[in-house]
Amino acid sequence: MKRKTCLRMALVCILVCLASFSPGGSCEENTLSDPESIYQVALLQSLAQGHFDGIITVGELREHGDTGIGTFEGVNGEMIVLEGVVYQAIHDGSIVIPPDSETVPFSNVTFFEPDIQIPLTDVPDMASLQEQLNHMVRENGANLFYMVKIDGDFSAIKVRSEYKQEKPYRELDVALAADQIECDYENISGTMVGLYCPSFMSGLNSIGWHFHFITEDLTRGGHVLQVSIGNADAFFDSTPGFTLMLPEEDGDFQSMDLSRNMDEAIHRAETATISNTLQENADADAEQAAPETPAD
Repeated sequence: MKRKTCLRMALVCILVCLASFSPGGSCEENTLSDPESIYQVALLQSLAQGHFDGIITVGELREHGDTGIGTFEGVNGEMIVLEGVVYQAIHDGSIVIPPDSETVPFSNVTFFEPDIQIPLTDVPDMASLQEQLNHMVRENGANLFYMVKIDGDFSAIKVRSEYKQEKPYRELDVALAADQIECDYENISGTMVGLYCPSFMSGLNSIGWHFHFITEDLTRGGHVLQVSIGNADAFFDSTPGFTLMLPEEDGDFQSMDLSRNMDEAIHRAETATISNTLQENADADAEQAAPETPAD
């Protein structure tokens, strides 16, 4: 297992602590079970650029949180962490439980302690859901992290997963455009697990909300693309701490240009459906095939 560097950002104190460095005094060491911290493995930006190698095991990840989202080595499906169990939605949307030895290139987990609860009734689409959740964020602090569990009945939900990628890895949005599989469900019960990142996280993760879903019977799931909710309850864990784990002895990671702006690619990876991608490709092909207009 590669050595790792952990960075702890204690937002409540506006203090950055390196676990191996304590200048001029003591700095509280990271613990494996801090309930007030979001523990993040690597960067969404590194995943977007195609760093799909695992840098922590599932067994190690569970020491840092019992609720969260992520993916697996080679982007081998979607991760849903619920009540201490790590579930893997493989390419066809079916759920398996990976071994503790399986590795993880990117994830966010925390020890879930609900602070806020709001009801959700007749929510027609993703935009409406995010507006209701953002209202809660504005009332309680937009510069905190929030993990959310939405339990209830879903009128319709579209989720995706993907085939495992092999080296040489493509960038994430390109891989998903080729190997994404979508599943549609209607009138189904289950749980959405989501993470809210505040605006200052734009260089480390995707700001706003990111959701994964698992059915009540724990047999189907994936990354949420579209949703409408009949009746559900949203439970929020507001979290002031942030812990970042990066790979230290990983030449591929260390050679990446992480100053690249990956916002558009991340947005495509998080929101694009197959139908939208096909339409965009058709539009691009039509534009290329169109005859040039003669100059006057």
